Amino acid sequence: MTSRPAPNATLALADGTLFHGRGFGAEGIAVGELCFNTAMTGYQEIMTDPSYAGQIVTFTFPHVGNVGANPEDEEADRPAALGMVTRMDPTAPSNWRAAEDLSRWLARRGAVAIGGVDTRRLTRAIRQKGMPHAALGFSAAGAPDADRLIAAARGFAGLEGADLALGVTAPQAYRWDEMRWAWPGGFPRQEAPRKKVVAVDFGAKRNILRCLASAGAEIVVLPAKATAEEVLAHEPDGVFLSNGPGDPAATGEYAVPMIRGVLEAGLPLFGICLGHQMLALALGAKTVKMNHGHHGANHPVREVETGKVEITSMNHGFAVDAQTLPDGVEETHVSLFDGSNCGLRVKGRPVFSVQHHPEASPGPQDSFYLFERFLASMR
Repeated sequence: MTSRPAPNATLALADGTLFHGRGFGAEGIAVGELCFNTAMTGYQEIMTDPSYAGQIVTFTFPHVGNVGANPEDEEADRPAALGMVTRMDPTAPSNWRAAEDLSRWLARRGAVAIGGVDTRRLTRAIRQKGMPHAALGFSAAGAPDADRLIAAARGFAGLEGADLALGVTAPQAYRWDEMRWAWPGGFPRQEAPRKKVVAVDFGAKRNILRCLASAGAEIVVLPAKATAEEVLAHEPDGVFLSNGPGDPAATGEYAVPMIRGVLEAGLPLFGICLGHQMLALALGAKTVKMNHGHHGANHPVREVETGKVEITSMNHGFAVDAQTLPDGVEETHVSLFDGSNCGLRVKGRPVFSVQHHPEASPGPQDSFYLFERFLASMR
């Protein structure tokens, strides 16, 4: 009978709870907020989604790794998520698109991971008590010191009040013309744009930019701290506010004045995720920290006006408080899981936003119409 390898990785929660398992990816210690994601596919896109900066991701789906890793599925140059927690050890890749296995891909990018964890128990704890501060350690030489990990978890400052967008935004302006993936050629280029869009990057996923390009946009991407004057200097037909990590109130310290300047200019404006939350702040609403957030590819969202239900992808730990939306701003989308706000628009103006990620494909194309709506709003 073959014995199982001894644990060489530990996940420690700030309350002292320990989970032991087998490490893969990079050796070291990752400290951050622990969340869970219910998606059955897309682990590579999840790990490289900049909205996961400052977080360790528990995957509720037990089998991770069988698709391997490849450059086309990366949403950014490197993983933003600090670590990965899985039920099973990663499986060997068995997909024709795989360029390397998951463990090697994580190791090259400095992301720590642990397998063999009771993720059901862990997910229940997160749902009941909220997203805990955690430390994940992996050492091939043997299990890391548990007391050190607990102390590191307790020393984590948390995400409330944290501006993380500056750590994942583009360092300088650039142009984007790559469109959505299509068989057999991959990513075609936008050669006949209909409108010009300035995208403000608070941690933008590549596929969001691809969807804008596929809808007909010529795209100029600006860093998170771009001012309204810098945005308007490009003479755009519309302005896009991207997704991103951290507390919207913290990033809003510099982003909200920019957004208000764009609103005063009367341009069409579209926001996703963090962009949605900061648009709400600019309009006078408030945001709140959620208990365990929304992270997954199976979230039903109802469009209020039509009653249509969309199956969406979500990744957020903060939400817009719908009770604080001012006069002239209406709720457009609602989560069918918990009734939380998932969209808004300004009455009589081409200004709207959603909490979910319409560029993802869980529905699989339930929400692509939002990009078309944005381009159609530019007259």
